[in-house]
Amino acid sequence: MEVTEEGYLVNVEDWSKDLAAEMAKEDGIELTDKHYEVLEYLRKEQAAGASLTIRKVGKSGITDIKGLYQLFPGGPLKLSSKYAGIPKPASCV
Repeated sequence: MEVTEEGYLVNVEDWSKDLAAEMAKEDGIELTDKHYEVLEYLRKEQAAGASLTIRKVGKSGITDIKGLYQLFPGGPLKLSSKYAGIPKPASCV
C-alpha cells in the first residue's frame, strides 16, 4: 500500500474498511456505521467523477454539514476523503 506525503492512498483499489479504521484511529477517531456511510458515499461520487465539496456531502441525505464536522473534526472533507481512500479534493487546502 502506497500513500502520498499527506497520507492519501495512491491506488484507490488498496482501500478497505479495516484500513480506513486504522487511519482514523491514528487521528483519534473511532469509525461508526455513520462514518462508513459517508466514506462509501465519497467513494461512489469520486468514482463517478463528481467534484466533492462539504456542501455536496451535507446535502447527500447522510448527514448535514454540522454532522460532518462532528464525525470528522478538524477537516471534515479532508479527513473523510483520506479515510475513504480517494484523492484529496481540490477544494481542500
